[in-house]
Amino acid sequence: MTRRDTVSEATTRYDFTAIEQTYAEAWEKSDCFTPVLDGREPFAIMMPPPNVTGTLHLGHALDNTLPDILVRRARMQGKAALYQPGTDHASIAVHVVLERQWAKEGKTRFDYGREAFMEKAWEWKDYSHGVITGQLRRLGISCDWKNERFTMDPAYSCAVEKVFVELYNRGLIYRGMRLVNWDP
Repeated sequence: MTRRDTVSEATTRYDFTAIEQTYAEAWEKSDCFTPVLDGREPFAIMMPPPNVTGTLHLGHALDNTLPDILVRRARMQGKAALYQPGTDHASIAVHVVLERQWAKEGKTRFDYGREAFMEKAWEWKDYSHGVITGQLRRLGISCDWKNERFTMDPAYSCAVEKVFVELYNRGLIYRGMRLVNWDP
């Protein structure tokens, strides 16, 4: 048997879909990615939330693998490590995706109206979110999926508003003529 035969034979036997799914299901059932808060030193990283604009690309794989390595290392060091998953609404990007889809049908958002447009945007978000989280799970990213966040979740938005008001009341947020890193 030649080396070429061995590689070819091994490649045809490996069913990555079944194997990845088996491991992903086992990891989720075991709760091994949920941190145990029993006095251990906490360690947390928030996932750079991918936009719900379709599917992930190689950059997303890199952006999630590097923090995942750090979280796994923290777990091995005995820390209560959390990799907090989430997705971002990316409203302008979703708007563009929907406009492109409708352009193929010869339509625009004006043919639908605001309410129908918003409904389609939420439908797209739900679809894209499912695709993205499925891809991340298949990559084996060790997130605590039970504590996933979306940037427009009501509880999340309320928490952001509460912290903003608190920081404002403490004088840490203010209006003024200051240099900012923003370019229109």
